[in-house]
Amino acid sequence: MLSQKCKYALQALLVLAREKGDGLLLVSDIAERENLPKKFLEAILLELNRNGLVRSRRGRGGGYALAKPADLITFGQVVRIMDGPLAPLSCVSVNYYRRCDDCKDEQTCAIRKVMRRVRDAIANEMDGTSLAEALSDSKAQALLTS
Repeated sequence: MLSQKCKYALQALLVLAREKGDGLLLVSDIAERENLPKKFLEAILLELNRNGLVRSRRGRGGGYALAKPADLITFGQVVRIMDGPLAPLSCVSVNYYRRCDDCKDEQTCAIRKVMRRVRDAIANEMDGTSLAEALSDSKAQALLTS
């Protein structure tokens, strides 16, 4: 399950992805548009900045913008930064592997086999969906429902 922190990060990044050109947005503007707590959002944006997904400028005319194009930022990247591994069990994680303490044989573990398929499906979807694709999906869905 995504943490609230991760969900807010995705919401903020999608707001920034909608901005055209080199426009910087203030934390307060992002918070207002998405009805997010400003102080919590500030901490989230700092973490995204440290991890190279957003850039910031201080002072007059400052704010936040994406550090790279929206088609190069995936949901998987964001989730790993904010929440850690995508895998439901550490023994099936690609980036954060750790053998289960109670496992007798990883090769024959039925739970591990199923959880590996779950992890692969989640990773395929998250790593295969960029912010730009999510926005275009949103626009397509809005057209279909109107």
